Amino acid sequence: MTSPTRDSAPTPSPDSGPTPGPDSGAIPGPDSAPAPGPDSAPAAGPDSAPAAGPTPPPGCPAHSGGAPSRERLESLHGPEFAADPAATYARLREHGHIARVELSPGVPVSLVTSYQTALDILRSPETFAKDARHWQALADGTIPLDNPVVPMMMYRPNALCSDGEAHHRLRAAISDTLDRLDIHALRRYVERSADFLIDLFGPKGEADLLKEYAARLPLLVFNQLFGCPPELSDKLVRALSALFDITEDSEQANVLLAETLFELIALKRATPGPDMTSWLIAHPSELTDEELVHQIVVLVGAGTQPQQNLICNGLLLLLSDERFAGALAGGTMLIEDALNEVLWKDPPLANFCIHYPRHEVTVDGHRLPKGEPVVISLAAANNDPYLLSNRRGNRAHLAWSAGPHTCPAKDPAQVIAAVAVEKLLDRLPDLELAVPAEQLEWRPGPFHRALAALPVRFPRTAAKSDEALAEMVAAATATGAGAVGSTPPVAGETSSHDGPAETEPSADDTSTTTASTSAAPESGSEHEARRRWWKSLAQWWRRG
Repeated sequence: MTSPTRDSAPTPSPDSGPTPGPDSGAIPGPDSAPAPGPDSAPAAGPDSAPAAGPTPPPGCPAHSGGAPSRERLESLHGPEFAADPAATYARLREHGHIARVELSPGVPVSLVTSYQTALDILRSPETFAKDARHWQALADGTIPLDNPVVPMMMYRPNALCSDGEAHHRLRAAISDTLDRLDIHALRRYVERSADFLIDLFGPKGEADLLKEYAARLPLLVFNQLFGCPPELSDKLVRALSALFDITEDSEQANVLLAETLFELIALKRATPGPDMTSWLIAHPSELTDEELVHQIVVLVGAGTQPQQNLICNGLLLLLSDERFAGALAGGTMLIEDALNEVLWKDPPLANFCIHYPRHEVTVDGHRLPKGEPVVISLAAANNDPYLLSNRRGNRAHLAWSAGPHTCPAKDPAQVIAAVAVEKLLDRLPDLELAVPAEQLEWRPGPFHRALAALPVRFPRTAAKSDEALAEMVAAATATGAGAVGSTPPVAGETSSHDGPAETEPSADDTSTTTASTSAAPESGSEHEARRRWWKSLAQWWRRG
């Protein structure tokens, strides 16, 4: 596979795929204030910093690392940027590979718009830290804590915001937990969840796919993967939505997020199950409750807002681009091609991967002050005019980030997005946009690329309620054969196989457990309780 090239020179290909995941996306946590800053790392030697590029022309704002005045900074937080980000990126490229922008009022950052420069920075942890305690303007109070972007940028004790050994320890807990997922079972659960949601709006012949499908499917998947009851997951999604949109309620949403996750952790400590929350609690890293909160926020955040944006942006491309029009029966490969193109052109997280120079450094002729945020524009870098134009089948985009913080959750994210689109088009093959694509609105916000709504129409279809409901009940009650695997052993107990309790079951053991669990159907009262639970969920969503 040929990788994109820049100035006719080969470009290394980072791992790539759909949604920006736990270690690459913008996922906040519940702290209300940044922790004290770390000791500044020693200045990296000349060989460790990214190679310097051509110097911008004299008089260019990028020449000195800043604009002549704050008023001249391009804004990434208004409706104009949301409506046409490509125009903003084109203007910024006139200043070179890096340009100063304003993420929100009073928050200047350096935005990287070059693919190669982005790779250089992402792969240089010795020069660029992820730990936001290096952010000097926040530490000295120049930027107040109530600024709406602070909850998305401040330090958290999670894998995303850590460096060195701390990053290795926290990332290991996430990676080991993700490795326990049964991808095939996950696919089946996404299909059942999709059928359940389509049944709710299918008989109407019209829907807002953002509100009624893309935003709710990750919620159902989250319920299953993390063992989260719907009353908690609803609060989590509302809090994360407010943080991604950078609203005035960001600080309040941050508090709600913390409170909800501490409730979930207390619940899973008391009653562990076959879910990712319980697995993180039982991990040998022995995460504290605070650390657990922050790792779960990274995982949940990566699996909700960015995931719903990827699903919606992929559906928009399939329904509006003449290359796909009339060929929606083309199968899974067509859908994967469309999602890959979205990740190149309109990644769900457009601008993030925030870094902080450990010392003043010059990159591509741009002076980057110590401790001032450097933001990677994943969207602008992916659309760098120096890259090859033919990217079909090429997965070297930066939607997953690159370097030590490359997203570890690409496989489950790929499954969720692809199955969601595939199932919808299979059930509703005559689906079409209810308004012209150019009339759709995009939600303002510096970090994401998110539609405000995706209205569609289609021939009314009969619901598969009983069948879908029965499958959802079976999935929810199969403790050994659920989407995430078998229940982790309780400390002090032996597992069902030979060896210490913390040893992972073998494939054969898992199969045996699955068969055994499947052979023991639930009682009539248990089945009826589960059925009432799903019906109440459907009624709640219809009211919404």
